[in-house]
Amino acid sequence: MNKLLPHPGTWAEYLEEFMAGRVAYGSWYDHVKGYWERRRDHPILYLFYEDLKEDLGREVAKVAQFLGQKLSDAALDTITRHTSFEAMRDNPATNYTNIPSDLMDQSVSPFMRKGTTGDWKNHFTVAQNEHFEQDYAQKMSGTDLCFRTQI
Repeated sequence: MNKLLPHPGTWAEYLEEFMAGRVAYGSWYDHVKGYWERRRDHPILYLFYEDLKEDLGREVAKVAQFLGQKLSDAALDTITRHTSFEAMRDNPATNYTNIPSDLMDQSVSPFMRKGTTGDWKNHFTVAQNEHFEQDYAQKMSGTDLCFRTQI
């Protein structure tokens, strides 16, 4: 858990704060929708965790294409190996285990969690999920962004 951020409270409290945009970095909805609205002015590539988990190589190739780069099969393989969840989970440069525990307590909440999709089902109640879906539909109206929450 990042000790520089305010304590998130219970899951139910955090969920309400998140939906209201009262979290450390502001509204997720405003952030995502703001970039979506500017996508015609500036090239923006949206990547989704579920797509990365489904086919990391395909998504790495998508990034290379977006950047106008051609990757050899060997380069694609190397990048894919180094950017897999397992490799990043074990790398102190990406898993934040090199940050002192007085700033980030990995024993409470590790930066790298399970590396799975669909885990939200273990946290949301049915009522919370319905409330979140209504909130999402209202705040993300006007976009055709589609988020998968599991594979």
